[in-house]
Amino acid sequence: MEIPKPIQKQVQKKGGIRAIADLVEDKDIAHQSRVYHALSEPLRLKILNLLSIQPLCVCLIKEIVKTSDSKLSYHLNILKESGLIEGKQQGNWIIYYVTKLGRKYRI
Repeated sequence: MEIPKPIQKQVQKKGGIRAIADLVEDKDIAHQSRVYHALSEPLRLKILNLLSIQPLCVCLIKEIVKTSDSKLSYHLNILKESGLIEGKQQGNWIIYYVTKLGRKYRI
């Protein structure tokens, strides 16, 4: 395979193609994929942005987004698994809030 000379020189300066490939780890790509999947749904984006304004319990999130318990639970789980939000038990309630990572992706 023929590589353009300017690109070939840049690749060599970085230690070669293997060195560049080693900088991109599969586990990082998998995490990035989960985050982008979580951000691909408008309802999840709305929840993320609501929680960036104020930590909320499920009952308030449900009232604002007007969705069923099961659908809300599904979307909250995707946001949690991606590391964008967390929930903390407080008495009978779970209060959801945006994580440091989640703050990077809010509007």
